[in-house]
Amino acid sequence: MPVLSESKPQVRVNRRVQVEQRVLVLALSFLAFLGVFPYLFMVLTSFKTNQQFVDSYWGLPIPIHFENYVAAWEQTKNYFATTFIVVAATIAATLILGLLSGFILSRYVFVGRQFLFTCIGLLLMVPWIAALIPLFVLSKDLKMLNTIWVLIVPMIAGNAVLSVILFKNYIDGVPQELFDCAVVFGATGPQIFRYIIVPLSLPVVGTISLLTMINVWNEYFWPLLTVTDESLRTVSVGITFFQGQNETDYGALMAGYTLASIPLLFLFIFLSKYFLAGIQGGLTVSDK
Repeated sequence: MPVLSESKPQVRVNRRVQVEQRVLVLALSFLAFLGVFPYLFMVLTSFKTNQQFVDSYWGLPIPIHFENYVAAWEQTKNYFATTFIVVAATIAATLILGLLSGFILSRYVFVGRQFLFTCIGLLLMVPWIAALIPLFVLSKDLKMLNTIWVLIVPMIAGNAVLSVILFKNYIDGVPQELFDCAVVFGATGPQIFRYIIVPLSLPVVGTISLLTMINVWNEYFWPLLTVTDESLRTVSVGITFFQGQNETDYGALMAGYTLASIPLLFLFIFLSKYFLAGIQGGLTVSDK
């Protein structure tokens, strides 16, 4: 039997779809390049000397100068230790507060529950800069200035709001039958929280962990305002010391920024599936 050829209208439709797909791929590739280009420029500049930076602003670093990373690490290694402590403490406290508060607000009925959750949601409308002066005065009265606690406690308070809201909304979506079944088999509230809520909330845990680390890691003004002790400075503040009043070591500065970005890249790689699932509403993520 003769093979029926595609009709001309169908061929035109297929070609139009292919053209549209190619245009879409090119457009998305261009947007991706625009997003990645500043990071690539930073990495390339981190291997240049100041003279190379001036002579070949957009050019490749030839020869490559790895000593910029040595100088950046020597300058910032103590700042990394402080920043890791602040980030770890903030993430742990934010997750604990968010999980417990979200579980209680979602599954326990008490007077004023909805009003309390509304007040927590309203805190998202308060800009960080508006709370800066009251927070500084409060930290001063509590004698927390120039201590590690002034870097941790305000960060916990600032990130816990979104954490509570995301966990509460996510737990609201867990079927009630699952909790009823657990109660029938004799599970208590803490057991339900430990064996049901915590494992099911991993997508939101990944999302909150990544967002919290980004916020704390990139915070610049608050550590600069409240800490003068050299041993308590964070990476975001410490890197700026490469910018002098008369001269800036651009290679070491960009090397410092590159080193500071590595923990965020690794964290996103390990938590990306949970982060994306949490953004999409806490969809189940399979362990592939």
